Amino acid sequence: MTATIARTLGIDISKDRLDVHLLPEGTERQYTNDAGGIGELMLWLVPLMPERIVYEATGAYHRQLERMLGAKGLPLVKMNPQHTHAFARAAGRLSKTDRIDAAMLARFGALMVPDIRPLRSQALDVLCELVAARRALVKDRTAALNRRKNLTIGLLKRQVDQRLKQISAQIEAVDTECRNLVAAEVDLARRLDILTSIPGLGEVTAFALIADMPEIGSLANKQAASLAGLAPVDRQSGQWKGKSFIRGGRSWCRQALYMPALVAIRFNQPLKIKYEALREAGKPAKLAITAIMRKLLILANALIRDDRKWSPQMP
Repeated sequence: MTATIARTLGIDISKDRLDVHLLPEGTERQYTNDAGGIGELMLWLVPLMPERIVYEATGAYHRQLERMLGAKGLPLVKMNPQHTHAFARAAGRLSKTDRIDAAMLARFGALMVPDIRPLRSQALDVLCELVAARRALVKDRTAALNRRKNLTIGLLKRQVDQRLKQISAQIEAVDTECRNLVAAEVDLARRLDILTSIPGLGEVTAFALIADMPEIGSLANKQAASLAGLAPVDRQSGQWKGKSFIRGGRSWCRQALYMPALVAIRFNQPLKIKYEALREAGKPAKLAITAIMRKLLILANALIRDDRKWSPQMP
């Protein structure tokens, strides 16, 4: 019996065009990356009823394609480029062109059968952009503060001080826009209320978790930890067993949870007890803090899943 390949479309997205490859037919096409070109793609694609349409996250370049295809209810799979690039290397594909990438994405979807997940809402897309802009501003502020320490000329110090005031005002404006955006969306507002009810989780961290991990509340605990890169990775071969460590996942989620974990260690009694027990057992401080970060994420996932706020009876 010959195995059949599910009809799968790979789309390589660039600023100006879309290269597509359809399996198992092997059909290749090219469209402009604008409303007209995407409309032409849809006229050809919708009657074919593919099981998966695989593409990579490309910043702003995939947004219009995603919205238009998603409105038709097509099965979209947005992949992390690291995963698809690793697949291409494993397949021995060294050449790289847009046509080759589209074919590789189609093959990845047909063989690996990645999960089809719901699209993020328009509000979440905007929130993601705001959160990313805030991170860039915080990075600029840190650079300006470090630069000021080495300045000796009054003019340059005044210029840096003016820049710091400007950055602070811009951060406050971004925070206000995030609050207004979330308040206007019932589901996002409820998530914010639940997350900020957890001791140690502030508004800024809550915005980051909502934006960077929209799946939270729909995952098993281990899935949530793995998605954020907070699940230990085992290292074992034969009789040898190395130390487990965390890797991969969404680094922004880990960074967002670091400071809340430090606060929780001081003010969230159950997590404080957990941290102290790990330290007394000889665990390094970094490992113990990572464990608290994981506990916070799992707690947030469980509360959003159950649609309830934190109470003193839980960690």
